[in-house]
Amino acid sequence: MNVNHVDLTISAVHPDQYPSTDYPEIALVGRSNVGKSSLTNALINRKNFAHTSSQPGKTQTLNFYNVEDKLYFVDVPGYGYAKVSKKQREEFGQMIENYLTQRSQLRGVIMLVDGRHAPTADDVQMYQWLAYYELPILVVATKIDKVKPSQFTRVQKLVKDKLEFQEKQPLVLFSAMSKRGKEDVWRWIEEQTGVS
Repeated sequence: MNVNHVDLTISAVHPDQYPSTDYPEIALVGRSNVGKSSLTNALINRKNFAHTSSQPGKTQTLNFYNVEDKLYFVDVPGYGYAKVSKKQREEFGQMIENYLTQRSQLRGVIMLVDGRHAPTADDVQMYQWLAYYELPILVVATKIDKVKPSQFTRVQKLVKDKLEFQEKQPLVLFSAMSKRGKEDVWRWIEEQTGVS
């Protein structure tokens, strides 16, 4: 998709704050600092539109980005960050679970993992949870520019084995620097939403 217009519609914490449009929505989930904002910026052709932070656990709301008045990207709070209190983690968990299981406009979930390392226990838990609810999932291994090309096959095998991929589960290797994988991510989004 050629993106010219995008805006942050709302940072929501409760369902009654979600946009009332029928635009299809794609959620982005992943551990804190895995690169959700960087992927969003690459997809919408902006440098710093989605705020990237060096401070993990910064996103504490569901951020709805309106793309071309056709669909929403929904940036979900990062998981697995220890310095967030147990109470806050429980509140985030409830907010995320409610959104992912009850939002009729949701068409799929992009789950990001750090391509430099094996998926964590939190990643495995999130993947299994999404699979349990039968949500369409695209796994994106980020920061792949920091991995030697000769290691790409190893990264793919590691991610697939650790997450116990379902049959025909898509996996994209992505670099915010080179934009490798961007077109593959867009292709999947367009397939899920019917938007082009």
